[in-house]
Amino acid sequence: MELKELARILRRRRITIVAMFVLAVGIAATVSFLMTPKYESRAEIFVATDAQTVAESSMAVTSVLYKMSSYADLANHREVLARALEQIDDPGLTIEQLDGKVSAEAEPTSVIITVIAKDEDPTKAQLIAKAESEVLASYIEEIETPRGQNRSQMTTTITNSASFNDSAVSPRTVLYIAAAAVIGLILGMALALIRDLLDHTLKTPTEIEKVAGAPVMSSVAFDRGVERTPLLSDVRGFSPRSEAFRLLRTNLQYLDLDSAPKSLVITSPMPGEGKTSTSTNLAIALAQAGRRVLLVDGDLRRPRVADLLDLESRVGLTTVLVGKSTLAEAIQTHRPTGLAFLAGGTIPPNPTEILQAAATRELIGGLRDMFDIVIIDAPPLLPVADAAILAHTTDGALMVMRHGKTTTEELGAATDRLESVGARMFGVVVNMVPKRDSGGYQYYYYSDDESLAELKLQKDRDRA
Repeated sequence: MELKELARILRRRRITIVAMFVLAVGIAATVSFLMTPKYESRAEIFVATDAQTVAESSMAVTSVLYKMSSYADLANHREVLARALEQIDDPGLTIEQLDGKVSAEAEPTSVIITVIAKDEDPTKAQLIAKAESEVLASYIEEIETPRGQNRSQMTTTITNSASFNDSAVSPRTVLYIAAAAVIGLILGMALALIRDLLDHTLKTPTEIEKVAGAPVMSSVAFDRGVERTPLLSDVRGFSPRSEAFRLLRTNLQYLDLDSAPKSLVITSPMPGEGKTSTSTNLAIALAQAGRRVLLVDGDLRRPRVADLLDLESRVGLTTVLVGKSTLAEAIQTHRPTGLAFLAGGTIPPNPTEILQAAATRELIGGLRDMFDIVIIDAPPLLPVADAAILAHTTDGALMVMRHGKTTTEELGAATDRLESVGARMFGVVVNMVPKRDSGGYQYYYYSDDESLAELKLQKDRDRA
């Protein structure tokens, strides 16, 4: 994985990283706050041997060094703890509790034992360290006294008496929080990478083009105001959404300079990806540019375009095909935009059979001759075969997918379905792009828009 790709993943998953960071720091701070402060007292015992000659002294020192770790372990032996407990004279303190409060350390090359006592009270910690060090020093001499003799072979001296320290040694809040911050960042980045590896949804133009085998025509940014103003004609002035559809209109016009598409299907891999709003707003954008546009609701299962335009839905495609109405009677006009609209009509029991009938193909061919462009809002590709049938009948299809929701498998399967019927896919429209990711798309598209403008200028020159 390249550094640039890693940075992109971490940026996209920054919420996960920040969440893990905050969680780890929060846990460390909470634990530190809930922990009872503890204070520490230290005492040091010097252990020496009672040797008469230099040779004996050298051998004795070696022997002492060899035993130092064992002497330190004696601090937690029950006999030593019991004797120390008698000196402390605390009725509420048990041997088991004292065992958890004391410890002893000895460096491998040193003859000094450090006795450490910890308690919630600094004065009591000092008292425990004093009693423990005195008892341990006495006990070492006692066990090193040969049987039948009164003199020990070891001499112990408390060189540093038990200290008093009123600064708590735990919890070490700053250290805990710093360590938790580092751990949180590492875990957050690891989780971000794992989520990215397991995430098969499509987000970048490069990924989408690789899977679809077709260019990304435009991206529509996520807009919370869509429910209030779903139509492009309702949007006042400049807005990212209106610019996205104008860009789609421009890109569509220059797909094929010699033979521009006059009929196209707009579909999506799965429901809920915004194909109906894309179909309607693209048709409005083309109508606003002075084109004679017919929008057809080809979704005979769940028609929604009529409701979106606030027009009649019961008269349309199916009523024309069965002869209940003429084409002239069925085509309506959306007055705010001048857009011509053919609703789906009465919902039939057999939508697929109707769409693949010869009469439907003839009707679409006739509509193609009547208008500059015919846009058909079709059902999703993967649940039913309707969209593939319509795409084969028309000049081709535009695929609408949802940023961060449509998966690689879904887009790939939808593309394969179009290829299986010999339909042409003009490109992909990426819908609901989050604002945090829209920058790359805008740069990508406006670079294309500049080249399209140059093509248009050259075409105008050729006509002149």
